[in-house]
Amino acid sequence: MRKMARIAKTVDQQLAELSRLNVMKQARGDADAVSAAARTLSEENGGDNNVLVGLHPRWFFASDLAPLLRRAGKPGFVVEDMVDVDEFAPAGIELPDDPLYPVHDVQRGDQYQNESPKEVLPQLMARVRRPLTLQEGLSWAHTHPEVIEANSCFMTIGSRKAKRTNPAGDTVYDARTPAIWNASGAGRDGKHRKNAPKLGWCWWGNRHTWLGVASAAQTSPQ
Repeated sequence: MRKMARIAKTVDQQLAELSRLNVMKQARGDADAVSAAARTLSEENGGDNNVLVGLHPRWFFASDLAPLLRRAGKPGFVVEDMVDVDEFAPAGIELPDDPLYPVHDVQRGDQYQNESPKEVLPQLMARVRRPLTLQEGLSWAHTHPEVIEANSCFMTIGSRKAKRTNPAGDTVYDARTPAIWNASGAGRDGKHRKNAPKLGWCWWGNRHTWLGVASAAQTSPQ
């Protein structure tokens, strides 16, 4: 039974939860800038329960955030073959130039299960939506741990790793896309990590029966 696939807490509640989990302390930039961004977000959106607190990747590294996830009493982790996770950056998405920012109308994208990221991206664009970035997905999982649900988790295809530029001037991306789900405890994950939050990856062109593609409303940076 699926529990939820949308935001359920106000921005102020999310900010409090991020502070409790020590997420704010992971910021790599000016701590005063993070505090100022939190105040502004609270003043403008504090009572909203359809807005996610976005974490800007320039301030918040995925490798720092993943271990702070919690599910079934266990900490999150990054899979062993994604040691380059911090090289995944927003692709085709212009974010506000603030450590924290509002992300509107977030959806887990369960309807896109069994569709590849390559197939889903044009559908999102047609709906005037954009895919979530990895840090946005991690923020959602921090503040709403129940969104990591067995057989219904999500990819954050808004973050890609650029590999090179082709002769035509187009960016060629790594074939992996980040995803967040619950560990099965099999293989290299280890039995001790069963049901723990897992930051891993999936192929851009592959379909996954239990992974949706998380998205948000397309808005212009402020």
